[in-house]
Amino acid sequence: MVKDKILVIGASGQIGVELTLALRKIYGNANVIASDLREQNPLLEGTGPYVSLDVMNKEMLHVQVIRQNVTQIYLLAAILSATGEKNPNLAWNLNMQGLLNVLDIAREEKLHKVYWPSSIAVFGPTSPKINCPQQTIIEPITVYGISKYAGEFWCNYYHQRWGVDIRSLRYPGLISYKSAPGGGTTDYAIEIFYEALENKKYECFLKEDTYLPMMYMPDAIKATIELMEAPAQNISIHTSYNISGMSFSPKEIADSVQHHIPDFKISYKPDYRQNIANSWPQSIDDSIARKDWNWQQDYDLKAMTADMLANMK
Repeated sequence: MVKDKILVIGASGQIGVELTLALRKIYGNANVIASDLREQNPLLEGTGPYVSLDVMNKEMLHVQVIRQNVTQIYLLAAILSATGEKNPNLAWNLNMQGLLNVLDIAREEKLHKVYWPSSIAVFGPTSPKINCPQQTIIEPITVYGISKYAGEFWCNYYHQRWGVDIRSLRYPGLISYKSAPGGGTTDYAIEIFYEALENKKYECFLKEDTYLPMMYMPDAIKATIELMEAPAQNISIHTSYNISGMSFSPKEIADSVQHHIPDFKISYKPDYRQNIANSWPQSIDDSIARKDWNWQQDYDLKAMTADMLANMK
């Protein structure tokens, strides 16, 4: 049996670092090629091959896929919600053209599988707030959300028309200690840990009662790999699966941190990211993911807080 050769695009980002390391454990270091426009993340150094790659340069990307005998691509390069609002055209171009380049190459080279993340940013103010279902009203208000929703339809189109096996998750806010947040609206939930340990205080850019769907990075990595390893006949969603770990507010995570650091103080100064957060659901119904490939998360807020603080100390 031919071993899969995996290319991770955007490997130095928040998800990319941990996903690359997890994939190398499963497939072997030499069979997972990390790539990014940025410098290689220090955590990846010495763990396997690394190439400098721009997903917008289709010819260069195509050459790498052929040269390295790539059979699977994980496309993680993207401009996230808060950063995207500062430069909408750039966010649209990168998020959209990068995906189309990968889909075209996947079709031409008959790649086994492609992974591309979507986001809860596809939902908008008209989407249900509580237990937002898989199929519902979707009217995103950020360029990030618009690009992700359009991308979901491109994925579905390439699957229906050319049989490209592309799989996707609508990630909630992701929390991790291994790599820095990437300019998202849920970044407060990472910053709060750093500030609590260093300064014992944090000024949050969202209101204290802003509930958002969140997930601890080990769960996000687990969900991604489980989805990609599920038999093709089990996959019923070819746009992007709803996925959920937990939902909490800034006040709740602050209380959870105070349990470990009693003199920690939080204050609130909502900025432009509050409007983005207000447009998203407070919780997500991921029952289809649970049915199709037996998804279940390992971490709740209490377990995540303990793990984050233990590792960051």
